Amino acid sequence: MKLLIRNLSRSTTEAELRTLFEACGRVQSCTLVMDQASGLSKGFGFVNMPSPGEAKAAMKNLNGQELDGNRIRVKKASPPASTSDAAET
Repeated sequence: MKLLIRNLSRSTTEAELRTLFEACGRVQSCTLVMDQASGLSKGFGFVNMPSPGEAKAAMKNLNGQELDGNRIRVKKASPPASTSDAAET
């Protein structure tokens, strides 16, 4: 299950995020979204956990937890909007 993590500190690293989520279960991937111009984090990222049960536990236990001075928000990531839907007007 892919989780969206918001309100991350710009100084939070992928390694820190992975370590936090590994306390709840196996992490398949962890990605911070970076600003291409500045190279800095945009303050959100994604964690993919293969076990839905572990992902739900992570959402419950980590949502609102403080990380690097920020209270993070954790929820299930929505699938990206289809570009073909926007073209059909």
